[in-house]
Amino acid sequence: MKAPVPVFDEVIHSPVRLRVCGLLRKVDQLEFAVIRDTLGVTDAHLSKNLKVLSEAGYLTVNKESSPVRRDARLLTWVSLTPAGQQKLEAHLAALAQIAEGDTGLAE
Repeated sequence: MKAPVPVFDEVIHSPVRLRVCGLLRKVDQLEFAVIRDTLGVTDAHLSKNLKVLSEAGYLTVNKESSPVRRDARLLTWVSLTPAGQQKLEAHLAALAQIAEGDTGLAE
């Protein structure tokens, strides 16, 4: 796999959205509560950020019933789309480039 072309992404760059994408980077999917608890954010704050990423096509959100729950509440599963994975890798490459002092701006 070749290195991604560095592209700074304003959608991903928000701290919560970047952390969500980072959590999802190496897994197929994570459950909403796991993401919420890991990041230490409220349900509403996480939901808002997942909606932004979902509307941009960067992740999918699926709801399904749990085999161990007796109530009707559904579990919410979140995963990066292939496009989201590509956008994340390009954004991380851009951040690495910035960290090395290359802002990509003409002097």
